[in-house]
Amino acid sequence: MDKTTQALIADTHTEFAARARKGLALFILLVLAEFLALGLFVLGIVAVTGKVGELSGLAPFAALMIVAGALLFFVIVPLLFAGFKIIKPNEARVLTLFGHYLGSLRHDGIFWVNPFAGAVKVATPVTTGGGSEATQGKSDEMANLLMDTTKISLKTMTLSTEKQKINDLLGNPIIISIIVIWRVVDTAKAVFNVDNYFEFLSVQSDSALRNIVRKYPYDSTDDVSGHEKSLRGSSQEIADNLRAEIQEKVRVAGLEIVEARITHLAYAPEIAAAMLQRQQASAVVDARQLIVEGAVGMVQMALEKLNEREIVELDEERKASMVSNLMVVLCANKDAQPIVNSGTLY
Repeated sequence: MDKTTQALIADTHTEFAARARKGLALFILLVLAEFLALGLFVLGIVAVTGKVGELSGLAPFAALMIVAGALLFFVIVPLLFAGFKIIKPNEARVLTLFGHYLGSLRHDGIFWVNPFAGAVKVATPVTTGGGSEATQGKSDEMANLLMDTTKISLKTMTLSTEKQKINDLLGNPIIISIIVIWRVVDTAKAVFNVDNYFEFLSVQSDSALRNIVRKYPYDSTDDVSGHEKSLRGSSQEIADNLRAEIQEKVRVAGLEIVEARITHLAYAPEIAAAMLQRQQASAVVDARQLIVEGAVGMVQMALEKLNEREIVELDEERKASMVSNLMVVLCANKDAQPIVNSGTLY
């Protein structure tokens, strides 16, 4: 990480708990206060009209009762009700007061905070159906209006990148996609340091993927001197390096990358056929090499057993003929056709 990025991370907001009170008891008190304010307001009106003789003595205080009841019922109590925040499990809200960061609420339950404190709206991706661009835009706008955009999900989520064409270490174009498992660990950084942490994560994941793919070949070959690791063969190392690089890039957004793995890996269509032939040829060569090594061992064992048990004495010419015949039988692609020789070699 360069010095500029380090300075940017150091000079950013860091999450801390907001000052909040458990709100259930206060909520009940405010409901009772609302009923009392309504009763005081009605009582003042009745005292003014004088319809109830017993309340005629309250007539001098009727105006005060009406004003106090109206203020409590229509202004003060509703204003205090605005301070209640309900937090569901694995959710959080970032609070600000006149542009100043007050803290974050992460624990589930009902809380009461400063009524003038507001929860910051969060950019949330919306998945909608198909249609024209105009219809799609209206659907997204309506979904955002219906959705609570002030909550930040603390759940572990997944991001699947689209399949994209990237050149590997050897310059071969490959088609690759990854899945990233992530979660928000610092709500203040996620809200204040980036405009949209969903898009930020997606862009940084694509950038890290391209950087990692260019460092490795698709498969281990002799073309890369001293480079035994590959995208196809070193999946665990690739996953670890990919996770570490994405984590370094999204640290400023307060995100934690739990895991990152390749979900699709293939050669690009324009070279897929040629690379398949190359893989097949390599597999045939490896198989032939294994067959030859096994055949040589079997021939050697056969000669040693014949000499050990003194079944037959073979001179060098007969040994050479026997080795040739055994190698043909053991290495041939087809079943051998035995020929009974009734004569001699001479």
